[in-house]
Amino acid sequence: MFFGVSTVKKTETIIFYEDRNFQGRHYECSSDCADLSPYFSRCNSIRVDSDWWVLYEKPNYMGYQYVLTRGEYPDYQRWMGFNDNIWSCRTYPYYRGGSYRMKIYERPDFGGQMMEFMDDCPSVYDRFRYRDIHSCHVMDGYWIFYEHPNYRGRQYFMRPSEYRRFSDWGATCSTIGSFRRMRDF
Repeated sequence: MFFGVSTVKKTETIIFYEDRNFQGRHYECSSDCADLSPYFSRCNSIRVDSDWWVLYEKPNYMGYQYVLTRGEYPDYQRWMGFNDNIWSCRTYPYYRGGSYRMKIYERPDFGGQMMEFMDDCPSVYDRFRYRDIHSCHVMDGYWIFYEHPNYRGRQYFMRPSEYRRFSDWGATCSTIGSFRRMRDF
């Protein structure tokens, strides 16, 4: 037998547990999954080994979104979950670029007032004087929109792209209270 050093690269993983505090049936995932329902019936705790993961309340990357970084989440309130439903997930590698840039607009299709951001914004109204963002162009980095000020409420993961209307990022309304760059936090 050979007992040498393994050269297999460790994959990026997330482990979903049915019960709180990492108990009960669990499922280890290392890639995007559009339907997690065959693997567990509910999700009450999670361990994230590396990278960023975006979790979705419904299959096919729909419903509430939750952005998780490396760490342990012993119950769904720790990831700001509204319930124990996690039915799809996507992984994203760490953004290794140096700059973050995004433009937000008060109207759909990049119309109306525009403001460019390169840093976090704990209150959209205080900086932009509007509560609604109808379109957005993310030029550099990953960002997270939050429904309420001070990084609370529903989350929306934003990667570099043009979002012509709020439904393009999965929102049901245009109200955004805060946003921040997706970094280790």
